[in-house]
Amino acid sequence: METDSVKLLIVRASPYAMRAILALEAKGVKYELIEENLSAKSQLLLESNPVYKKIPVLLHGGKAIPESLFIVLYVDEAWPERAAFFPKDPYARAMTHFWGDFIDKKIFQLAVSTMKTKLGILIKKPALANSMKIF
Repeated sequence: METDSVKLLIVRASPYAMRAILALEAKGVKYELIEENLSAKSQLLLESNPVYKKIPVLLHGGKAIPESLFIVLYVDEAWPERAAFFPKDPYARAMTHFWGDFIDKKIFQLAVSTMKTKLGILIKKPALANSMKIF
């Protein structure tokens, strides 16, 4: 499939964006990263994901695919030349999707909550942020 018009709207610190990047990299797809500022969302993001207005969003062939898990599914099928991400067996594929959903709902959400909590503390206590040197 043609790859010269692939763009990915992201925020670099997002584990969801990383999932989409890893899928594109694994398939060897050339793409352009477009970094978004979530406190001032671009018109492109708002038009590409009008329901949730969140990243990541894959733009390909004039179509927008939002949400990292759906991006992975799309990339897997749109570029079949490389090894498939998911097994052919229906049961094994269903279990793969189950665990992907579990990771989203339990692990990623916990990581995001933890990051938001730490950012909130660091915003309230800038001296602490400087001593931790995480930014």
